[in-house]
Amino acid sequence: MRYFSFTDEPAIAPDEFYMNEAIKEARLALDYDEVPIGAIVVCKGRIIGRGHNLTERLNDVTAHAEMQAFTAAANFMGGKYLKDCTLYVTIEPCIMCAGASYWTQISRIVFGAHDLKRGFSRINQQITHPRTEIVSGIMENDCASLIKEFFIKKRNKT
Repeated sequence: MRYFSFTDEPAIAPDEFYMNEAIKEARLALDYDEVPIGAIVVCKGRIIGRGHNLTERLNDVTAHAEMQAFTAAANFMGGKYLKDCTLYVTIEPCIMCAGASYWTQISRIVFGAHDLKRGFSRINQQITHPRTEIVSGIMENDCASLIKEFFIKKRNKT
């Protein structure tokens, strides 16, 4: 008889685990024919906010996944600051969402794929809070493929 220990199984890194949760949110957006971007906010190992794009459904250009997750997390925390929290988002935040992250004072932003057209890192200014740690490229291919496939299908419908 062979006994297995936890070390026999490959462990999933926390950033990958939580990015998978953000991808689940992106898939919810896809179900509603929204641009498939998902976000979650984690505090002390607990998901306290979730969001996915709702711009078409709500007819609101500000209803990005990050904004939805920030609002849910702030409501959970009972305050507007998200210190000691991490935002996981499938695509690099735009300038608006990065600016909102500044005001939340979030500790970390972890994103999957870069947004070469609208991502906040494309400008040469500090837009996130100076103490916010930025991590990119977590599950980048999985995150990017959701967006690419969405727009390929959109172009083929017309």
